[in-house]
Amino acid sequence: MTFDLSNRVAIVTGAGNGLGRSHALALAAQGARVVVNDLGGERDGSGRSTDAAEEVAKAINDNGGEAIADGANVTDVDQVESMVRAATDRWGRVDILVNNAGILRDKSFAKMSLDDFRAVVDVHLMGSVICAKSVWSLMQDQQYGRIVMTSSSSGLYGNFGQSSYSAAKLALVGLMNSLAIEGMKYDIRVNTLVPVAATRMTEDLIPDEKILAQLAPESVSAGLLTLVHEDAPNRMILCAGAGNYASAHIAETDSVYLPPEQQRPEVIMDRWESINDRSRQAELKFAGEKTERFLAKAAAYQES
Repeated sequence: MTFDLSNRVAIVTGAGNGLGRSHALALAAQGARVVVNDLGGERDGSGRSTDAAEEVAKAINDNGGEAIADGANVTDVDQVESMVRAATDRWGRVDILVNNAGILRDKSFAKMSLDDFRAVVDVHLMGSVICAKSVWSLMQDQQYGRIVMTSSSSGLYGNFGQSSYSAAKLALVGLMNSLAIEGMKYDIRVNTLVPVAATRMTEDLIPDEKILAQLAPESVSAGLLTLVHEDAPNRMILCAGAGNYASAHIAETDSVYLPPEQQRPEVIMDRWESINDRSRQAELKFAGEKTERFLAKAAAYQES
């Protein structure tokens, strides 16, 4: 398959360093025109500078590509809309949005302030919401769009000291699920990337230099590219890192119906093994499917 993103316009948030930088360079190498967005803050979100974004944009332009730097704060609607206008004024469209911007304020839940919790959720979750909302109507009009959320293993599976980060990252999977359904008739495909990479976000978590060397961001960016091309999947959770690629899934076991007289906690506990039997688990495609499945079992019991 020929991989070519020529004439596509991409916005990558948090693209001044680490994964975002790698994503921006990879997109440009495939011919995409790139808005390199980065607030230029520290890992905890403090400070501001466009230097990093400008350096990445310059690297792309010097290599024969097309890029502009942008310092919009993804939590500020006006700044994000201005960034999108800059892209459309320059290139007339936005085809790809990579929601990569994020901050960390890791502390145990007992010690974390609510202000810090909100700040992390605002950047990861609301920043992705605001950016997606700002390009959504454009993509509808174009009848084309590719949006990638950036989740985390901490979101899918949990991690000590990262309750705020984990909550925000799993919320992005929920956002993907609904947007992927709403975007289908417009060919807007929405996916989630779950990276494992050596960046300033992970430098405290993975101190071993030999391990860090295996976690180059470029292998994650290869996964990112597969989620934004014309034949991209829709509603996929792609895990990528250290040269490995896997898909993650939310599945539900086949339900056990209990008639009204048995709907008691002790009966549920007695049936726990059957309730938790994964041999017939399935992925549901929309929320109403659960209701349909449950009502079908109840109806079958009534008819028996």
